[in-house]
Amino acid sequence: MKRRVALRLYAALTTATLAAATGVVVSMPSASAATTGATGYATQNGGTTGGAGGQTVRATTGTAIHQALCGRASSSTPITIEVEGTINHANTTKVSGDSCNTAAGVIELKQISNVTIVGVGNGAVFDQLGIHIRQSSNIIIQNVTVRNVKKSGSPTSNGGDAIGMESDVRNVWVDHSSLEASGGESEGFDGLFDMKDNTQYVTLSYSTLRNSGRGGLIGSSETELSNGFVTFHHNLYENLDSRTPLLRGGIAHIYNNYYVKLNESGINSRAGARAKVDNNYFKDSKDVLGTFYTDAPGYWQVSGNTFDNVTWSAPGSENNPAGPDPKSNTTVSIPYAYSLDAASCVPGIVAQTAGANKGLKVSDGNCSTQTPTPDPTDPTPDPTGTNLSVGAGADGSSKADGTSYGNVRDGDLSTYWSPAGATGSVSVKWGTATSVSSVKIREASGSAGSIGTWKVLNGDTGAVLATGTGAGAISIPQTSLRKITFQITGSTGTPKIAEFETYAG
Repeated sequence: MKRRVALRLYAALTTATLAAATGVVVSMPSASAATTGATGYATQNGGTTGGAGGQTVRATTGTAIHQALCGRASSSTPITIEVEGTINHANTTKVSGDSCNTAAGVIELKQISNVTIVGVGNGAVFDQLGIHIRQSSNIIIQNVTVRNVKKSGSPTSNGGDAIGMESDVRNVWVDHSSLEASGGESEGFDGLFDMKDNTQYVTLSYSTLRNSGRGGLIGSSETELSNGFVTFHHNLYENLDSRTPLLRGGIAHIYNNYYVKLNESGINSRAGARAKVDNNYFKDSKDVLGTFYTDAPGYWQVSGNTFDNVTWSAPGSENNPAGPDPKSNTTVSIPYAYSLDAASCVPGIVAQTAGANKGLKVSDGNCSTQTPTPDPTDPTPDPTGTNLSVGAGADGSSKADGTSYGNVRDGDLSTYWSPAGATGSVSVKWGTATSVSSVKIREASGSAGSIGTWKVLNGDTGAVLATGTGAGAISIPQTSLRKITFQITGSTGTPKIAEFETYAG
């Protein structure tokens, strides 16, 4: 853009209001790792699978996310990081290792591949802390909220971008996420979803972008044209000044999105870019499609869109709006299969599906929604079968006053064991070898999130069976043993283990 746009904040339409207006009841279950698979351009160039097939770990701090990345065997070892709680500057430090390249004050996915970050349980909020993807590939970010990331003022993070991608990035899928700011550039914010310096094969789906001067860009200048092959579908763009997105060169497929209150301009195709714009719903907005703030034209192919109370400015030397009667001026071939909801259905479908903590609901392509199977109501499904710990023995390292090792295998969530300090271990043991393939660590009431990093050990041999962060269900290789140990290697507050459950299945 060649001129500065001041954000005109208004009483933004909330999700609840949108739901009421369309007769939609919005459910708010928690979510699990991706179950439906990538869509759009993220399916091309070999596809986007994130951490599929790798270990799943839990993280409740930014530092723990970095520790999970750095704890892998290599920078390409697949990993799924389940995130719950608020990630902020205070709990996000740099971690070093051969399989990572992290930095404090930002979630840094740099020079790595095969990673999924997914919000679970009560949700994941990245508060004033951006997610930076650089020189990386095969990344999934799902079911997270990223809010109020600043490039000026305090604190700053990620150049002011909620999610920013740059420098040879390939195959990123961002899904069911909420990206939010509280103003425009003059208030210290930049873009919500930016791609530059050779970023390709990206999909943004079922997400919300709200209350910012800039939705996002593809390409940082009129001569930086190495980006593209980006899909945007079933997203809500609400109360944005511009860039929904700004596309410089490259190809974008933009379908079934709901745009409401675009204050200055919307889809800005320029510098030779080509955008296929299908079955979107534009409401209470201005100049929602065209080439703006430049004399370097871009192009579009349009069909099936609804323009509801949209105003158009007059053409000028640096202003070429597509309306008031948008016509195609190019053709764009899409290489993947997709289904279009009718534009009239888009406000209702988007209200039900877009954003974090919506249960990963998606459109069925026929103006209805569907929930992934299995229903993602628990971040990690509970192990099945009989809890082998009940009635077994127990021991461990030094315990805090008033607690007992036996409390972790008595089936009573009101009793617990605590280590004497921030770290320690507790074990369950049997008189004969017992086959175990999964465990679940349950924290006592009021202490959720206290357990940081941990190891599960074969108590007979000392072999490490699993590592990770946070309590919950843990899968291990099926092992026959007489003793299994849960070792807390890092914590915040006082860790309290109510139950250390073990299962054969």
